[in-house]
Amino acid sequence: MLSILPTPIGNLGDLSHRVEAAFKGCELVVAEDTRRTEQLLKHLQLRKKTVSFQEHNEKQRLPMILQALREGREVVMVTDAGTPSISDPGYRLIRACLENKIPYTVLPGPSAVTTALVGSGLPPVPFCFGGFFPNSGSKRRSEIKTALARGMTSVYFESPHRLLASLKDFMLLMPQGHLCVARELSKKFEEYCHGTPETLIEYFSQKTIQGEITLVFHPCPFSSKEHKDHSENIPILRNLA
Repeated sequence: MLSILPTPIGNLGDLSHRVEAAFKGCELVVAEDTRRTEQLLKHLQLRKKTVSFQEHNEKQRLPMILQALREGREVVMVTDAGTPSISDPGYRLIRACLENKIPYTVLPGPSAVTTALVGSGLPPVPFCFGGFFPNSGSKRRSEIKTALARGMTSVYFESPHRLLASLKDFMLLMPQGHLCVARELSKKFEEYCHGTPETLIEYFSQKTIQGEITLVFHPCPFSSKEHKDHSENIPILRNLA
């Protein structure tokens, strides 16, 4: 049996009892980054055989993992944080299990996508998740245009090093749209920053931008009252210390 395990996106208190039990009962851990997973196993006071499984070695590692499953070994898969297969490795292994009639299960748990969507306060249904924004400015602007044309809430991951560049693209393409920058979710310095691109640029230009970032946005324009309220109330900060 293959078990797909979601791991905390920041706060280790979010590790479920089911995930911990799966770790304890497994014989092999398939991990996106074995170093990150070893830290998690150390937290659980466990020692397990781990093997890396990421975009550069998925094809080479698949036969070995499938063989272990055919032999009846309990195998679990984890990524660095959150639920595998959501902008992380996992999809190819699940497809391979389907094609080879190997049973698997997916445990529910942490995901930055749904956490940021709910925390954004933007319409949650329908929504579209687009993964990471492209590195290229022209491709990113094209992606934003596509997302805006859908007319619904969109969720994307972004690097802290490119956040200001992305916000400037939003300033160009949806100057009065709804934006939420969800940063360091579930961690000590978690914050949800709401506003127009202009107000968010002003806020983030005055600080060092660090940590994992999820962008949630909606093309519907702010009203004048909302614009005023959000300009005076950035960020909404929740200190979890």
